Amino acid sequence: MSTDMDPRLGLNRAVESHPARVVEAAGDQDMVAAVRLAAEEKRAVGVLATGHGPSLAADGAVLVNTRRMDGVRVDAERATAWIEAGARWRDVLAHTTPHGLAPLNGASPDVGVIGYLTGGGAGLLGRRFGFAADHVRRLRLVTADGRFREVTADTDPDLFWAVRGGKDNFGLVVSAEVDLFPVARLYGGGLYFRAEATADVLHAYAEWVRHLPETMATSVLLARDTDLPDAPEPVRGRSVTHLRIAYSGDPADGERLMRPMRALRPAALLDTVRDMPYADSGTIHHDPLSAPYVAYDRNVLLGELTADTVDTLLALTAPDTGGAFPTELRHFGGAYARPPEVPNCVGGRDAAFSLFPRATPGPDTLRRRDDLLAGLRPWSTGGISLNFAGVEDAAPDRVRAAYAPADFDRLRTLKARHDPDNMFRINFNIPPKGADR
Repeated sequence: MSTDMDPRLGLNRAVESHPARVVEAAGDQDMVAAVRLAAEEKRAVGVLATGHGPSLAADGAVLVNTRRMDGVRVDAERATAWIEAGARWRDVLAHTTPHGLAPLNGASPDVGVIGYLTGGGAGLLGRRFGFAADHVRRLRLVTADGRFREVTADTDPDLFWAVRGGKDNFGLVVSAEVDLFPVARLYGGGLYFRAEATADVLHAYAEWVRHLPETMATSVLLARDTDLPDAPEPVRGRSVTHLRIAYSGDPADGERLMRPMRALRPAALLDTVRDMPYADSGTIHHDPLSAPYVAYDRNVLLGELTADTVDTLLALTAPDTGGAFPTELRHFGGAYARPPEVPNCVGGRDAAFSLFPRATPGPDTLRRRDDLLAGLRPWSTGGISLNFAGVEDAAPDRVRAAYAPADFDRLRTLKARHDPDNMFRINFNIPPKGADR
């Protein structure tokens, strides 16, 4: 078996696990057997689908690899999809888009669905419809007692609240039913600007987003390494500032809304914004094709983006300060800020933006990344997003920052009820109430 197919390893190799046992689950019963085996041997349980967001090494644990469980069923009449534990968003899109329906998917079609959903899920339609976790209807999971549970707001409201945002702290999610939305097309793509124009672009962006409707999702990537085989030719090998657009309204309105940023066109190397089928939504962020990598992800949630915020960001990401790592600024607000119809524990609803630097190992790189996050503290909400967290965020005090204080306390109480021995701890862990920290 090649290392790329090694069931112990995820896409992000910042963590390399050495579990006592690996279960390559092909169905529900394999996941039940794995949890019961772990209980019998008094081992922790970890789960791995794609491995985009590693936390802790599953050393000595029972590691459940769900990649073979990639089934998707669509009920077009009810506008829902039933998704298995190992499915990626590309699997879901292949089933939903022929019906003119869209899930609340992430920007990358290679990301695993379940980890994204249970971490909140902020994607291309989130400003219009909210977090992906807000639109989970039903979950099937295996809890620490080795039992299947069909969990909804009616059958077990506490557990349903906790799993939607609590990651895999309360059990192994076998499958989930989610809402779909009648979005068949997007006006989307990217404007790629020369790095020398970054200051003009970011200051213009900070003003532009103040007036955008909720149907417009945007982010800006400060890309310091575009020497990738699938990078568009005009930007390959260059440092660029990449503005990404996903507008789910009328294309003519999207074109009108884009005019202020297109006015910066002399500095643009490439403009790929166009009317597209939703099936092509994965091309907007133009993430590289999946190949193993090592990255130390961290993030901060920002309450505002002022001219001073932009100046600080520019100073701390300039090449001469060592800020040679990709950094994404993503617009939140809109429906993200509203409480969902069925409550969950997803935090960060007070954020206006997220800032997500992805640092690879290198001299002083991690220190400079942390200097960036510290420099933006005056505009921080104090929160983080678990979907953008990395191995350095696995300590309880960092996990706590992803939740409202009262919600974290409630999560610890529920953890003590459903997993008092903390079997599910190979994750961004929520310790049971009463356990030593």
